Amino acid sequence: MKYASILLKLSGESLGGRQGLGLDPAVLESYAREIRPLADAGIRLAIVVGGGNIFRGLQGAGGGTDRVHGDRMGMLATTINSIALADALRAQGMKARVYTATPMPAVAHYYNRDEVLCEMGQGTIVLLSGGTGNPFFTTDSAAALRAVELGVDAVLKGTRVDGVYTADPEKDPDAVLFGSLTFDQVMQKDLRIMDMTAFTLCRENKMPVVVFNMNVPGNLLRVIHGEKTGTIVK
Repeated sequence: MKYASILLKLSGESLGGRQGLGLDPAVLESYAREIRPLADAGIRLAIVVGGGNIFRGLQGAGGGTDRVHGDRMGMLATTINSIALADALRAQGMKARVYTATPMPAVAHYYNRDEVLCEMGQGTIVLLSGGTGNPFFTTDSAAALRAVELGVDAVLKGTRVDGVYTADPEKDPDAVLFGSLTFDQVMQKDLRIMDMTAFTLCRENKMPVVVFNMNVPGNLLRVIHGEKTGTIVK
């Protein structure tokens, strides 16, 4: 195995299936099946899920919602998604525990770095919801922050494309896939793999980021094994 511990970042839209809205039980089940081999292999795993399938703070602000309130609504959306994915993981026989960045004792456990590390060491998959607990920060930033705090080997960003391209492959058929990039190359080429706050945090702490297609069966395990899958930024 190339990675013994990872933080897996998933978009909220991915859990919504084709429409990118709400929760698609088939997607939740398929993601749980993809994660199961990692749990069986003893990989220490944390997951951060976005909330865009339910509510996105920036979109709310565009519609007249106060930005701070909108971001709080988005944080709640990530908790809903995390609870749903945790249930899907448990249905596949895995141990899963949901943490939140703000206290919600009746809903999930309050994030504590040392406790989370202990749970990961015992084979529990931890789902870290609620972003950073602060407005104006994306779930990409939360993923980068938690990855650095927990000292994982890499951030794995599961997307619906095969990695980082020279242009948007869904719009430009001539876009070329990068196999690997340095952080400096990403900045020079102005490639938007994460928001700048998240990217800078990973760059400064030498945290590798692997962008790959989560919707291709077996891809997640291929990344863990170090096979040529997606794009690695380091």
